[in-house]
Amino acid sequence: MTLFSQTGQAKREPQTKVRYSFLYSRKIAPYLFISPFIISILILYLYPFISAVKMSFERVLPGQVFFVGLDNYERVFNPVFFRALQNTSVYVLLTVVILTVIPLILALMLNHRLTRFSNFFRAAIFIPALTSVVVAGTVFRLIFGESDQALANQFLSLFGASALDWRYGSATAMFLMVAMASWRWMGVNIIYFLAALQTVNKDLEEASQMDGANAWQRFRYVTLPAIKPIIVFLVTISIINGFRMFEESYVLWETSSPGYIGLTVVRYIYQQGIRNNDMGFGAAVGIILLLIIFIVSMIQLYATGAFKRED
Repeated sequence: MTLFSQTGQAKREPQTKVRYSFLYSRKIAPYLFISPFIISILILYLYPFISAVKMSFERVLPGQVFFVGLDNYERVFNPVFFRALQNTSVYVLLTVVILTVIPLILALMLNHRLTRFSNFFRAAIFIPALTSVVVAGTVFRLIFGESDQALANQFLSLFGASALDWRYGSATAMFLMVAMASWRWMGVNIIYFLAALQTVNKDLEEASQMDGANAWQRFRYVTLPAIKPIIVFLVTISIINGFRMFEESYVLWETSSPGYIGLTVVRYIYQQGIRNNDMGFGAAVGIILLLIIFIVSMIQLYATGAFKRED
């Protein structure tokens, strides 16, 4: 009995060693660790994407599906879509500039050694990102109301200006959407820049200062190259999020905006696909939007040198 148990244990030990060597091998272990991420991508992203591409060639009705070929794509390029694309493009351009330049300036100020209570400001600026977009939209609608009693109009009256219908003008409507997005995400980008500024080589900064470089020269030739990766990252994320914007438009104009002044591409997809029950056409608009985001992102990454190899 003892000999049998020793023999069985001796057989199990090589099998256990083979199993552990297989799981912890350099060829298998990396794929094993990233397998949950790959599975989640396949289930949550790849399958919906394939379904959306398939649906864009169909006309989907309750209980009925018809293949219509390229008819949905031919209907995409209409005046309403171009107005939504124009609004979205202006929104993307403004948010990219504002959410890159201003957070960088504020991060440089907070990172300066002479700035007092920097830890308090670092915590406070992150609070807007935790605010619900519905709550933020409600507050903005109260502040920028069309009545004379609205806070923004009362402020204008101090300078003798007349009250504005903030949500019903083309320029002011865009201002509200950009202002809400900037208010919510400004603190997040500042945190990113603050983290990037910690990686700047202090010895190189001191050496450049000793060589007579002024503040602007130190920022341009020392700080800026060090934080360039985070700038490229934030610009890319801002472009993608800008084209995907839906919440700001929806909370400011629950039904529809006059003259499509607040219409974005994603809201156009929602109106056509969900409200008008035209899922095939909505899927076609979504695929066009995906291509636009991909092309713009590739151009931006190429222009900023993200594809260049570092020597």
